[in-house]
Amino acid sequence: MKASRNHPAFWAFVVHRLSGIGLAAFLPAHFYVLGSALNGEAALGEWIDWTQRPLLKFAEWILVLLLAAHLTGGLRLLALEFLPWRNWQKTLAALAAGASLVVMLIVALAR
Repeated sequence: MKASRNHPAFWAFVVHRLSGIGLAAFLPAHFYVLGSALNGEAALGEWIDWTQRPLLKFAEWILVLLLAAHLTGGLRLLALEFLPWRNWQKTLAALAAGASLVVMLIVALAR
């Protein structure tokens, strides 16, 4: 493996891209379910009942993790773009990953 691909910033880039792809894949299903509300309360109620399954509860945790990872990765990128470069900025990747996990755990434990 190239040295550049073993750098924390590279892995932060990969996590940011993959979380964005995951969120983009989720959106059509989300809009479809929200659109079912146009067919009446019963249609949306069926989807809400369906989401009470344990596997979908786990998927919600993953969704929150994707959202947190994408948000913190984006904030890291904004810091890299607009702040002067310093050696400590490589630790922003670790902080972003840690913050993502903390947010996901807070949501998971709140359920």
